[in-house]
Amino acid sequence: MNLTLIAVISLGSLGVVLAVILYAASQKFKVFENPLIDEVENALPGANCGGCGFAGCRNFAEACVKSDSFEKLRCPVGGNDTMAKVASILGKEASMTEPTLAVLRCNGACEFRPKTSIYDGASTCTIASITSGGDTACSYGCLGLADCVEVCNFDALKMNAETGLPEVDEEKCTSCGACVRACPRDLFEIRKRGPESRRIFVACRNKDRGGVAKKACSVACIGCSKCEQVCEYNAITISDNLAYIDFNACTLCGKCVKVCPTNSIHELNSPVLSSGEVKTIQELSYS
Repeated sequence: MNLTLIAVISLGSLGVVLAVILYAASQKFKVFENPLIDEVENALPGANCGGCGFAGCRNFAEACVKSDSFEKLRCPVGGNDTMAKVASILGKEASMTEPTLAVLRCNGACEFRPKTSIYDGASTCTIASITSGGDTACSYGCLGLADCVEVCNFDALKMNAETGLPEVDEEKCTSCGACVRACPRDLFEIRKRGPESRRIFVACRNKDRGGVAKKACSVACIGCSKCEQVCEYNAITISDNLAYIDFNACTLCGKCVKVCPTNSIHELNSPVLSSGEVKTIQELSYS
């Protein structure tokens, strides 16, 4: 028999045998994928921001299909409406959560926190925090190099040229948490949006003692505990010379804002009554 023919027959036979083996292996080890995953993924915003805690919308969809409840599952971009759609697809109940957004816990604008040096390195907060520590005396404040702005996929952050600080656009922020993860000084926090977008929080992360902190930034928290003393709801704690307001316990009474000697406690979007008094949380309604 011709050697060429023998070679062709041999290779052909080997190919058939290998094909059979591969087919058998594929059938034995094939993974069934629930078609509901595609439906859930299509109902998601498709931002793939990672705010849900998963690598992307596909992974989040898989988790929703496999989970017995949505207690720890939430799409921050789509919010309650999206989770209601997902629940409808899967025949489950979606727990409604209060809207949240990112807040910047730093008020160290140029007028309050003068520069003490000139930073001439790579224009990223991450590198600046490792190498020089910034160009002011505050080693906890915003570095102003816009790492947070770069990672925001929703155009919800912009740098203010006058203050040198990033500003959060409340209408665009989805509380995806990208800015939280990007900031090397942990200055962003995801907090409840609040009734009528009203929020009270300490806009400072400086853990130095009062005198040192005040010298570095005139609006720094000095840990004086005055806010803690006037709070009737145990919403404020002092740790490492720094005050923190628990948004779950805070009633937005505003007493802490009035007694803060350095104005480090911020009160945003406070509705005022005709008498000049500020509304309490009982008089507000969540939007």
